[in-house]
Amino acid sequence: MSAVISSSPIASGLRSSILPPPAKTPGIRGIFFGTLVSSFFTILGIAVILTLLPRVLDWAVFDAVWRVDNGMACREAGACWAFIAAKSRLILFGIYPLEEQWRPQIVITIFLVMALASLPPRLWGRRLVVAWAITFLVVIVLMGGGLFGLSAVPTSAWGGLPVTLLLASLSLVLAFPMSIALAVGRRSNLPIARYLSIGLIEIIRGTPLLSLLFVASILMPLFLPDGWSPDKLMRALVALTIFSAAYLAEVVRGGLQDVSDGQSEAARALGISWFTTMRKIVIPQALRKVIPPLTNTLIVMIKNTSLVFVVGLFDLLSSTRAALADPNWPSPFAEAYLFIGFIYFALCFSTSLYSAWLEKYLGTPFSR
Repeated sequence: MSAVISSSPIASGLRSSILPPPAKTPGIRGIFFGTLVSSFFTILGIAVILTLLPRVLDWAVFDAVWRVDNGMACREAGACWAFIAAKSRLILFGIYPLEEQWRPQIVITIFLVMALASLPPRLWGRRLVVAWAITFLVVIVLMGGGLFGLSAVPTSAWGGLPVTLLLASLSLVLAFPMSIALAVGRRSNLPIARYLSIGLIEIIRGTPLLSLLFVASILMPLFLPDGWSPDKLMRALVALTIFSAAYLAEVVRGGLQDVSDGQSEAARALGISWFTTMRKIVIPQALRKVIPPLTNTLIVMIKNTSLVFVVGLFDLLSSTRAALADPNWPSPFAEAYLFIGFIYFALCFSTSLYSAWLEKYLGTPFSR
């Protein structure tokens, strides 16, 4: 009987449709010189690098100026790294009072320590949420002062890297629960919740962030009670939070759609409440499925903080522009933009590397 089955046309067709095992991953030589086309572009790339590298090294290292007092003399040579050394405090801390700049230095250290402490998934939980809440409170007290003997510094004097880190992290932390609520609301069977969520998401996603920043800066005080006018930092934070929530909501909704409805039905059959089902079963699975787009949104928001200069805030980019306005150091100085570009790259690239590690750790389909 088995011989008859194995010799049947159906069995022979199945055998012919079976694909061979995938080839082994090529080594370094196979990647760069595996085919004629890849060999051509490899050789072309090496030629371009060998042509440009000596000029770049001459400009950035050998002919560079590391110490100089006269900006005009600095311009006659290669890269003027002396400008970065002279203006590093203004670039990193903006117009924050010079004698109090130890406070934003501590703020940057706190953000770095908290970011590193938040990396292991085993530490995620309520304690980490409380720790971040305390962190933001400490950061605001340190930057603003007025308590514990610290001199008061208005938010108009805040600037540089601490403002970038504060706006990026706090807007994302506030936007994340809002995005989950909007994503769940958009998939809800309740018409009012669904249409309100759709309307808010589509309006925000269809509006440029610059427009939202201007609306928050100009129109927000008009809708608030008399005598209550939030400062520029708060207005920018509101705009960034709403903008982040709308984009994160669509990412979360994509993850929710990929979770089988059978799990919710099984939870209802077991008598588990809707809220508990969403919090412990559906949403955790949805978030695991959308780690790459979540990371992409996070990186975009880190870079979008550079737009707050249009409402008068001194973020990292604005502080650099202020440093370039010094007549003793005639601009343009590409070194300044390379310096802050490296800072943005370090923040975004480290986030991307952590995302790739997290995918493998959690065993998501994207890591395979």
